[in-house]
Amino acid sequence: MFSPEVFFPVIARVAELLRQLGIRFHLTGGLVSVYYAEPRLTQDADLVVDPQQLQGCLEEFLSAVQSGDWLVDDAVIRDAVSRGRMFQMIDVRECVKLDIYPRELIPGELKRSLSVNLTPTLQIPIASRGDLVLSKLIWISKGSHKSRRDVRQLMQLVNPAENDAIREFAAERQLTDLLNEVLGEPDEIDA
Repeated sequence: MFSPEVFFPVIARVAELLRQLGIRFHLTGGLVSVYYAEPRLTQDADLVVDPQQLQGCLEEFLSAVQSGDWLVDDAVIRDAVSRGRMFQMIDVRECVKLDIYPRELIPGELKRSLSVNLTPTLQIPIASRGDLVLSKLIWISKGSHKSRRDVRQLMQLVNPAENDAIREFAAERQLTDLLNEVLGEPDEIDA
């Protein structure tokens, strides 16, 4: 597990590449939970990228990451992009992992990205708070336990419109009971 700051130089490098190629993206996952809520350690950085834009310049993307300090597998990336599945890139300078998702888990999430300053010199698009809660709820439904606390903390910060959108989406995906279960859990264990 790493503190969030370890990822900033890596995110800056991949963001520059994606911007040069004209690929829309945003940061999501644990690092964005840290931005919105409570500091915690994380094991990777998660980026959602526009699948059509990545597919359209896949050869340029692969060429750039091969010539950079990335440990990647071309065949795995090609297959992942064609199927809308996650692929990984390991930064050999910092020895940290990026999970790249060439698809929107929440429809339209890239349109709702917010641009924030993670550092004085690193401005980056991040998932909106509502979309982050929804994606974490989906990950919880697939077995992710670390997202449970993130959802509870994020839900304390959402505004009424975000709350309504989250609950509507949860109802559409039959995740209302799971959302209520997670929100009813304590953050601390009573002795």
